[in-house]
Amino acid sequence: MSNAFRAGGFGSGQHADQLMQAFEQLRSQFEQKVGRRAGRGDVRAAVLALLAEEPKHGYQIIRDIEERSGGAWKPSAGSVYPTLQLLTDEGLVSSEESGGRKTYALTAAGREVADAEGATAWSGAEGAAGTPSPTALPKAGIELAQAAAQLARTGTPEQVQEGTAVLDEARRRLYSILAQG
Repeated sequence: MSNAFRAGGFGSGQHADQLMQAFEQLRSQFEQKVGRRAGRGDVRAAVLALLAEEPKHGYQIIRDIEERSGGAWKPSAGSVYPTLQLLTDEGLVSSEESGGRKTYALTAAGREVADAEGATAWSGAEGAAGTPSPTALPKAGIELAQAAAQLARTGTPEQVQEGTAVLDEARRRLYSILAQG
């Protein structure tokens, strides 16, 4: 361990930059590897719910699902486009090509189904009975680590010392939560 890390805080300059890069890499790897796998019905219900709002193209649907789920669920094009085709075959969705993109919209029958199924579209995105996503705590930890690295890089020695005390208290409180169970 370098003297900059032992001297109290994370250090500054090159060490803080390396720490920030490590946090960014960790966050990126976490977002790629961790996430919720949707069941087959989830994609269908989500597509219907989004198209009930307005016509969209496939990648808008993917992006909106990710946004609505707080990043916990990003379906692949390989699950969204076949779902759109199936909904089209069922007469629930129509498509129109414009500017090289297919835009999908609900038919009258699709609107009826969306009204009936729409309430369930986002129920699985957070987990059962409104519980947080299994990714919520690790994401919060990464965001906390990023804030700590920023403080280490730009804060005064007094601010770094105060930040260290806050993190120590947070660690103690997390272990206290575990001890209760």
